This record gives sequence, structure tokens and C-alpha cells, in this order.
Amino acid sequence: MPVRLRLQRFGRTHRPFYRMVAADSRAPRDGKFLEIVGTYNPIATKEGIKEIRLKTDRLKYWLGVGAQPSDRVSWILGKFGVLPPPPPRVSLQKMIPKKR
Repeated sequence: MPVRLRLQRFGRTHRPFYRMVAADSRAPRDGKFLEIVGTYNPIATKEGIKEIRLKTDRLKYWLGVGAQPSDRVSWILGKFGVLPPPPPRVSLQKMIPKKR
């Protein structure tokens, strides 16, 4: 059973709230999961703070047994030191000067 670490969307329209879960990769996005390993609220508070809560011990366990994080989850884990930060995405097309 391939396990993925991914975000499960909750909240209402234009007000998302996410749970970070370990889930079977064949399960639907908001469907059955194995364990909740964190939460992520991308809507900033009045102070400009986005809330992220991680269970680092459980995240390290799931990564240790071979769970693959999604792109956004690997970016979040890289920001908080659970994983090495992902390499920056560089578009080579933007670096080439335009012909005049």
C-alpha cells in the first residue's frame, strides 16, 4: 500500500483549512486516511501569522517507513526543518534575453 503525506481540505468557500494526513495514495483527497500528522491554516490572522502545527515525531516515522510527501507538504516540511528544503524552481526561459 503506497502511503502519501498530503493535505486534506476543510473549511468553506474561499476560507480553506487543511489537515496534513498520511493516506493511501489511491484514496480520494478528502477521503479515508491513516493518521492526522498536522494542520495548516493558510489564511493569515490579524497579526499576519499563518498557523502550522506538526507532529514531527509521527512525520519522521511515516517518512522513515517510505511515505512520499506531496509537493506542497514537502515545501512545508522543508520550511520547518523536517526535510531538507526543496531546490528552488528556476525557469531557464526567463533567463534568456529577449531578441529586439
